[in-house]
Amino acid sequence: MSKDKRLEQKRTFREEARLAKSRIKSGFWTRCKEDMDEQLELARRQGLNESKAGRFFKTQVSAKIAGDTEDNFYLKVKEMLLSEGEVSDAIGRLTDKPYYESLSYEEKQRYNLSLSERYLRALERFRKECAFNLRDKNA
Repeated sequence: MSKDKRLEQKRTFREEARLAKSRIKSGFWTRCKEDMDEQLELARRQGLNESKAGRFFKTQVSAKIAGDTEDNFYLKVKEMLLSEGEVSDAIGRLTDKPYYESLSYEEKQRYNLSLSERYLRALERFRKECAFNLRDKNA
């Protein structure tokens, strides 16, 4: 491993340590624990599977720590599902028409497969969010 790579990793590790320390000082973990307990209690009262709810909320916390944001594709799928529900031509609506027209037959097939896989992952994520988005249901 070159010296530059080691220094880069060291800086990255230091940065991660600094961020972890700031989370501890700001009470991030205390708030996460309280929020998790509250959400699990709501799930319990609504008869939802606590184990699945716990995994879902832990995934949300992990994403928050990593700084993940919702990608544009998921936001587009979410908007479509909220406004019109599940539609039979979802893949067609999500297709980038100008780009699709420029592809060869084989590339179109790969594009459709890739788009349908992404759509199914987004749909699964949306369903989980709806099932466990307890705050919005009770607000």
